[in-house]
Amino acid sequence: MSSTTHGTDPLWEHLAGHPVARGWLRVRAADRAHPQVLDSVIALFVLLIGLADLFRDGEHHTLFGVNSVPLWVSALTAAAQAVPLGWRRRAPLTVFWIVLGVCAAQWALGVALHSDISLMIALYGVARYSPPRRLPWVAAAVLPCIAVLAWRVEPLARRPWTGLFFVACAATAAAALGLAARIRQGQLAALADRAATLEVEREQRERLAAADERARVSRELHDIVGHSLAVIIGLADGGAAQAALRPERGPEVLRIIAETGRESLGELRRTLGALRAEVPDTEAASGDGAEPAVSLAVARETGAERTGAAELHPQPGTAELGALCERLRSAGPTVTYTASGHTSALPPGLQLAVYRIVQEALTNSLKHAGPGTDVRVSVTADARSGEVRVRVDDSGGEDGDSPSPGPGPGHGLIGLRERAALAGGTVSAGPRPGGGWSVAATLPLPGGPAAGPKLDGGGLPREGGKA
Repeated sequence: MSSTTHGTDPLWEHLAGHPVARGWLRVRAADRAHPQVLDSVIALFVLLIGLADLFRDGEHHTLFGVNSVPLWVSALTAAAQAVPLGWRRRAPLTVFWIVLGVCAAQWALGVALHSDISLMIALYGVARYSPPRRLPWVAAAVLPCIAVLAWRVEPLARRPWTGLFFVACAATAAAALGLAARIRQGQLAALADRAATLEVEREQRERLAAADERARVSRELHDIVGHSLAVIIGLADGGAAQAALRPERGPEVLRIIAETGRESLGELRRTLGALRAEVPDTEAASGDGAEPAVSLAVARETGAERTGAAELHPQPGTAELGALCERLRSAGPTVTYTASGHTSALPPGLQLAVYRIVQEALTNSLKHAGPGTDVRVSVTADARSGEVRVRVDDSGGEDGDSPSPGPGPGHGLIGLRERAALAGGTVSAGPRPGGGWSVAATLPLPGGPAAGPKLDGGGLPREGGKA
């Protein structure tokens, strides 16, 4: 089937620009606005052509029996055929039965007028506007009436079967035309409903995309601001406690606080700058019609640097986990970080998920267990199982109790689960049997085990380390 539509078909555009087509479209528009006007015009036209037969001499009077009845009878039947057509849309069946009865009575008298076309118009109205289940009854009633016409009115009565055939064909054509118009109207209504449904779905997709983007930015801001503020608060509390005992550490604590604040501010600017980044014209940039949203999504995922509203930098990954642990260590806790497997070869999106999970777990440990806790962080990229396993354990508070995350689940744990779910993995968090809190995440490698980092000949990871 051709993919050319009416909007781009030159033949259609040529036909639509024809004066006849433009006139027809104007008539259709006026009919939709004022349907009773067109029905009245049709009824008046039928009445005029019927009355014209009464005042015209010639062969018509002789052949169709106009002279065989009084003039007022023919005038009355012509009016009875024409006037009901003004209600053909509002009461199509009633109009049809009235017109059919008048036509049958007129033909039984051996008279036929041009106003008899009202029967075809009424048939069209029944097929167009009345329930389709009524059509068999209508056809059963029309057939004997047109048989009266074929056998009673000259010159059809000379060859009645031929006349019956042609009149039946005309009646069938009128009904078929009404059915075709009805089907077309149904198709247009279905297309309008589909267009409305697609518009609603488009608006829903836009709202879902906006909600997803808000959730993504909320997770990023929560991770960035929450972690940095937890470190700054821990450093400030520790500096205040040691100000009297070790005043020489004051400048160092303030320096670490300033560095942490600057790093947090830089990450915050990069996150918000990605939302406001100006996307260059796609035609001038690529010429392949790429959507601006796609280009922006690629820039966000890959961390490519661009100039415009803000300068973008790569998102943090597994290479920055050592610095993350060192920053938390400066706030008081003892942090041990172990990495095994080729973690630096993970995709950027997966590295960001690992980094944010570790960051949130460390923030929760510092917030709930305090600066005196011992934290162990391990990240393992297992090529055989096709998984990346992240685990963060702390020893709890100073009394060894497990840190409580609060009365509710909190935004942190919700964010952890959302990040793991986006990467196709799972997260579990809860108290450890020996005291403290544990967070464990399992994220699948893209493509399964075959796509994981390569191992050396002995089956050991090529990369490993401890911070």
